Amino acid sequence: MNLILFEAHELGRALPRRDERTVHLVKVLHKKAGDIFEAGLLDGGQGIGKIEKIGIDGSLTFSLDVQGFPPSRLPVRVAVGFPRPIQIRRLLRDLSTLGVEAIDLFGTELGEKSYRDTKLLDDGGARAALIEGAAQARDTTIPALTVFLRLDDWLKKRPWELLPKKHTTPLLIAADNVRPEGAMSRMTPTKRPVVLAIGSERGWSDRERDLFESAGFLRLSLGSRALRTETACVAAAVLALEKIGELG
Repeated sequence: MNLILFEAHELGRALPRRDERTVHLVKVLHKKAGDIFEAGLLDGGQGIGKIEKIGIDGSLTFSLDVQGFPPSRLPVRVAVGFPRPIQIRRLLRDLSTLGVEAIDLFGTELGEKSYRDTKLLDDGGARAALIEGAAQARDTTIPALTVFLRLDDWLKKRPWELLPKKHTTPLLIAADNVRPEGAMSRMTPTKRPVVLAIGSERGWSDRERDLFESAGFLRLSLGSRALRTETACVAAAVLALEKIGELG
């Protein structure tokens, strides 16, 4: 069962009747006042929640008893050219479930420019998707999410160099089925963190491929089939996690 996750500012407040967690606890799990459930505090520990009261208006008052510290995110950073807005929520949710450390979004030369206008990044929808993914994985942490205007800006900023000093130099990979230097499936297992760059649905331009080469990225194939952006992200992340020994 998924964890029911709460943010620190919600402690001591009643959940509204229409809150997804209220609906899940009362309508799906059929919990009543006095019942307990598995819960966690976002960026905090896991533990037990208790329903203290269900109000006449359907609101739910709860208490939370959590212990310990949140688990570490896994050392994989996924950067992706803006996909279709309908795909972004699923992509963020699924990458959060897999435990990646960070997610970057950027515009690409062949990507549809209007995709960057999605309101999901401003109305809380992106954060909600990340939290949903964490709850599915029974985790209390979510990936860092950063948006860049263009791939050029992302490469110039090199955000992967801001990783904690405990990490060694990351392995830089750009997924590319057009001019690949090899295949991700044939990578040698490594203990290095991995940075993955995935193109938008039309892939990379030749200029962007040259930029990756200049920045020290390997261009590796995900296979002969053309994949949706969200599928390519999940496939690449799973391959990377397997190569660094995090799926054992």
